[in-house]
Amino acid sequence: MYYILMIIGAVLVNNIILAQFLGICPFLGVSNKISTAVGMGAAVVFVMTLATMVTSIINIYLLIPFNILFLQTIVFILVIAALVQMVEIILKKISPPLYQALGIFLPLITTNCAVLGVAILVTQKFPTSIFDSVIYTISIAVGFTLAIVIFAGIREQMDTVDIPKGMQGVPIALITAGILSLAFMGFAGLV
Repeated sequence: MYYILMIIGAVLVNNIILAQFLGICPFLGVSNKISTAVGMGAAVVFVMTLATMVTSIINIYLLIPFNILFLQTIVFILVIAALVQMVEIILKKISPPLYQALGIFLPLITTNCAVLGVAILVTQKFPTSIFDSVIYTISIAVGFTLAIVIFAGIREQMDTVDIPKGMQGVPIALITAGILSLAFMGFAGLV
């Protein structure tokens, strides 16, 4: 029951984009089409999970024992950047179709604040449990994907509607994001 509540809380109640406001840049920038939103979501699930596993291990076995937690942010940034580059190189060699499918999304994830934010959040929430960290991270990444895909669907639908000239583009996107955030706040009573 603990894990079910943790998953529901991470996906719906404390959504990384709509409740914690991390990852807003890809949320607004990559969500014009459902296909690109799904691609970005899949890349975020993969990279966020991998980055959290590595940063949790580094935190538990290096930073905490040597009492150098003040280096956490710098170390995590370096680890995430190196991981993304390593994954990009490995995918290019091993699986060119998967590399082509992820395309531009892997370099974009390097600058996604949600990846760093989740790595830091998870080490604070679960300082010694890698399993709980990974489950929570996957849930957060699924919540990220859910929010960006829903938003992309709404934006695709808005392209077929006559929107006043002053509201087109960024203004209607921000208003829609706010309404979507309010809708997700309705899940607050679940957990």
